[in-house]
This record gives sequence, C-alpha cells and structure tokens, in this order.
Amino acid sequence: MPKNLHYCLIALVLLFSCSSEDDTTNDPDTTDTEETNILLIIADDLGLDALNGYSEGSIKPNTPNLDALAATGLVFNNFWTNSVCSPTRSTILTGKYGFSTGVRSQGDEILVNETSLQSYINQSNEYATAIVGKWHLSGNRFSLNPEDMGIDYYAGLYSGAVGDYYNWNLTEDGVATAQTEYVTTKFTDLAIDWLATQTEPWFLWLAYNAPHTPFHAPPASMHSQGILATDQASINADPMPYYMASIEAMDFQIGRLLSSMSTTERANTIIIFMGDNGTPIQVSQTPYGRGKAKGTMYQGGVNTPMIIGGKGVTRTGIDNNLINSTDLFATIASLSGVNVSEINDSKDLSPLLSTTAANFRDYTYAEYNDGITDEWTIRGANYKLIINTDRSEELYFLNDDPYENNNLLTATLSSEAQAAKDLLEAKLAEIRQ
Repeated sequence: MPKNLHYCLIALVLLFSCSSEDDTTNDPDTTDTEETNILLIIADDLGLDALNGYSEGSIKPNTPNLDALAATGLVFNNFWTNSVCSPTRSTILTGKYGFSTGVRSQGDEILVNETSLQSYINQSNEYATAIVGKWHLSGNRFSLNPEDMGIDYYAGLYSGAVGDYYNWNLTEDGVATAQTEYVTTKFTDLAIDWLATQTEPWFLWLAYNAPHTPFHAPPASMHSQGILATDQASINADPMPYYMASIEAMDFQIGRLLSSMSTTERANTIIIFMGDNGTPIQVSQTPYGRGKAKGTMYQGGVNTPMIIGGKGVTRTGIDNNLINSTDLFATIASLSGVNVSEINDSKDLSPLLSTTAANFRDYTYAEYNDGITDEWTIRGANYKLIINTDRSEELYFLNDDPYENNNLLTATLSSEAQAAKDLLEAKLAEIRQ
C-alpha cells in the first residue's frame, strides 16, 4: 500500500472514532433523545380578551411567565374548545366530540370505558401520568375517580368550581379533605411534589380552576391589582380587577412550578397552555360582551387561547390554522412517541410546531346540550354556521366580520355564501351522524 494512502486511512479511522466518542446525539442520557415530558396547563374560563398576545380586550393581566412562553413559542389564533368546561375536557381526554361521548354540558359524566389519553399513551410507552386540579367529568355524583381511567395519580377538585378559594375540598386517593390553603397554590404544590418523585418521562395535566368564579382577592404577593376589598358588594360592583388578579396569581404559580424543575428537566419539557372556554359574561370585554362570551357558540365562547412552547417548538409567532381541542389527544400521544396522525376526531398538530403549514383542518366544530339548550356550530376557512336550540340559523363571513355582527341569513345569500353553507351543513351531517 502506498505510504500516503496508508496515512490517509489512519487519519480517517481516527476522525470517525473521535466523532463517535464526542457525538452525544445518540446518547440516551442527553436531552435531545430523552422522551419528552409533557405539561398541559388548563385555565378555567379564560378567553382571548383576558390574555396578552391577543388583540381582543383592552384590560390585560400582568402575566410574565405566560408572556415568556408566548415569546419563545407558538400562539394559536383559531383554537376552538367547547363553550363550557366539561365538554372541552372530555374532548382532550378522548379525542372525540361530545356528540360521540355524551359529554356535552357541564353536568355530564364521562363513561369509564372510554379510552383515555393516558391509557392510550401507555399502550406502547411507559409514561408516568397525573391529573392535578379540576376534573369535572364525574357528573354530579362524583363517583368516577380519574384513576379508574388509567391515570396513575389524581389529586384535585371533582366539581366544577369551589365556593371559596380559601375553603374547599381536595380529593386525593379517593378521600376528600377540607383545605384552607389558596386553591391555586395548593394545586401547584401537588404538581411540584408529584414531579419531584418521577424517574421516568411524565405527562402532567394541571387543571387550575382559576380564574373561574367566585371572584375573589388572591394573596397580595401574587398579583398587581393593588389593594382589593374583600366584601361582596365591592366585588360585585367591579369584578374585573378580581378576575385579573386571579389570572395573575395563576401565572405566579406557573412560574413557581417551572422554577421547581431542574434546567435539564425544563429543557426536556413541552408546555401546552390553554383556556377551556370563553370569558365569563360578567367580565367579558369588547368585541364580545355578555351575549357572546362563555356558554355561547359565538367566537367569545369557543375561540380560546392556546400557547405551546418548550422542547421541540422551533416556530415562534402566530399560527392561524383551525385547531380543535380534540386535536390535543393525537398531539400529546404523538409527542409521547406514539405513531399516530389522526384518531377519532383528533389530528396531530405537532408538525406545526416546527414547520409552517396551511389548512391543517378544513373545519372545526363545537356544541352544547344540557337537555334544554341544544346548539352547535361549525366553521371553515371563511364562513361560520350556528344552529340554535329553536333551529334558527346564523351564518357569518369571518374574514370581514370576525366578531359576528352581520348574520348573512337576514338577506339573500350570494352564490359563494350559499355554496359555503351547503358545505358546512354537509360536514355537520357527517360529524353528527
């Protein structure tokens, strides 16, 4: 062998040998290849008008931790939930619209034989799973423990709300105990304690009941709304600062939770923050108002905030794709390593976290049925159709009328609007068959 060639071969062997030793991309102990920890944070009764990063509303809370997540992550403009809490939570848990599960109002109970997101993940992966906070999927009997649906650990609030943020009942290991610690703080304590014991990848569903009523004065150190009177007359006279203070206290506790993680754990965690439905009518702001807020099929009831940041999120700014709360089922499953792009009524949106794409969904859907009120809505890229309890209909062209002030059905439809309505009705028939 020629001498020069011999030396070249030796150099190549040494080069690749050194590269193998120094390259940590395949090292199972490095952040890049560890299974991603998943933190889902659900705020209760938080609309676009009550959060920074969205143009709706003029009064905003001071939320440095959520602002930081939005600045380094992706903010979704067209995320749809249901108009009240239980149906939204059910869509995440099952990946199905309420029409399929029977959970269509805040008094409905999920069936224990539904495959939960946590059980679905652990059919092929080993994730530690927990739900801390508000559950509200056990109807009014509170007989269904989330742990009966494959969740490893549950501690929190079975019902839809507390009567008093400083005097409430915590259920843990199936046992209810009276609590006097501020509920938002207690849920954070429980989450921190659970995370501290984990030795494998985890999925934590942290469901605050803030800023749901009752409006109240949180601990002063957690908000910037000044000195808040605690008498009910003062609260009733102007509930807005109390509502904002509750959001700020939640943000304060989110910051405490994130700070409790090690640098490595935090870097290996993706964070999904969302509101479960629109803002309560008492504090709903322009362009919504009392008639187009929580509990309605209008945008103020079903178009809510969602921010995703952390590991694997390389896109920043605003995403305008249509997203449905059902999509969190396939998305979280995919983030855990399950090979799924669509299941039930759910689509995996995780590719959007790193790649710009349009037309993720052609349609998005929401509904409400408590046995008296029975209404639903669907939208495509431009048009939105609402079906009311009396079966009257409303059609809006959201491009020009994003806050639904001009019902096109009060006049003769253009050929384009009629064609759009026909397509929306056909899709509704498919969803609700």
